[in-house]
Amino acid sequence: QVQLVESGGGLVQPGGSLRLSCAASGSGFSPNYMGWYRQAPGQERELVATVTSSGITNYRDSVKGRFTISTDNAKTTVFLQMSSLKPEDTAVYCCYVHRWPREYWGQGPKVTVTS
Repeated sequence: QVQLVESGGGLVQPGGSLRLSCAASGSGFSPNYMGWYRQAPGQERELVATVTSSGITNYRDSVKGRFTISTDNAKTTVFLQMSSLKPEDTAVYCCYVHRWPREYWGQGPKVTVTS
């Protein structure tokens, strides 16, 4: 059974940084596609960043230049390094992992950006 373990959420002041981590485990598990989504209070869930097994990344416009998505060498852990955080980044961030034909979602660490 595939397990997703997330960490790194918390409270940070505007301009600060946080690093989210999502580790996918399972016998013979090799994700094709990993990423992060977020949902702010009262808002729809939205894509933050994704990375493919070949290393191709994609970011939503509002986080470009501030967030960086990456994986470990085994391609089973995905990270989201967030810098220059803004109050509008406050949301529950959920890890997303795809290995055909299934999708997996993490529990969603909460990120709160406030002074």
